[in-house]
Amino acid sequence: MRAYKPKDDVQAKAYYTDRYYVAPQVPKSDVSEDAVFAADLEAIQAKFEVKEAYIQVEQMVVYINAHDIYGVLKFMRDELSYTQLSEMSAIDWLAKDDTFEIFYQMLSMTKRKRIRIKYFINNGEAVDSVEKLFRCADWSEREMFDMFGIQANNHPFMKRILMPYDWQGNPLLKTYPLEGDEFAAWYEVDKIYGKEARDVIGPEIRDTARVDRYDSERFARLGHEVPKGTEITGDEPANPQEYQEEGGVFLIKKYTKESSKIIDDPQR
Repeated sequence: MRAYKPKDDVQAKAYYTDRYYVAPQVPKSDVSEDAVFAADLEAIQAKFEVKEAYIQVEQMVVYINAHDIYGVLKFMRDELSYTQLSEMSAIDWLAKDDTFEIFYQMLSMTKRKRIRIKYFINNGEAVDSVEKLFRCADWSEREMFDMFGIQANNHPFMKRILMPYDWQGNPLLKTYPLEGDEFAAWYEVDKIYGKEARDVIGPEIRDTARVDRYDSERFARLGHEVPKGTEITGDEPANPQEYQEEGGVFLIKKYTKESSKIIDDPQR
């Protein structure tokens, strides 16, 4: 377990550092190597501008202009048999060039092929909703708005879907602290008890690396658990490890750690 480090003043620190691992690129191949993809790309290029296209991990990736997205997906659905939008979301490149990369994963069951449509938008720009073409985009676009703050024009209900409606910040941005910001630390306290209770209750502890051995609320004292609210004195007796409830289960022999046998032969 990694050592706990206090996260004081975390939002004042640089957020984009070498701790954000950038995976190496998977090899790309030319679209002409696949006859089906080559024909689909040619059909798309006849109606829309294609900035870049290649095959990667047995699927074609096509970059287009942001304003063409509705027309491209409609054309792919009606003319090219890509009838399923299996996934859509965004990638945060704000630290690199202040842009988002938006992607749409398309599937054709008849061709057994996948095409990923992509484009870039600047920070603060909205995308065109494709909910009228694919109903599944309803929740996906709401999630993108919730997690990244990207709005979808003409969406029927552009509200948060995972976080509360009054939440501040977008949790999947790289600027968002892993343990949450100051608003997240006080959200439930302020909501349930009011800000006047902050000094009494204290902020929420969201650092998963922190373990307090005297915290009976979270049962961190393994082998020395006590009922909730019990005062910790430090001389509590050890609790033997058991595999069943007290009294056992009807018609089943009660096992304990002492009576169990550990098998260390993997071939047995």
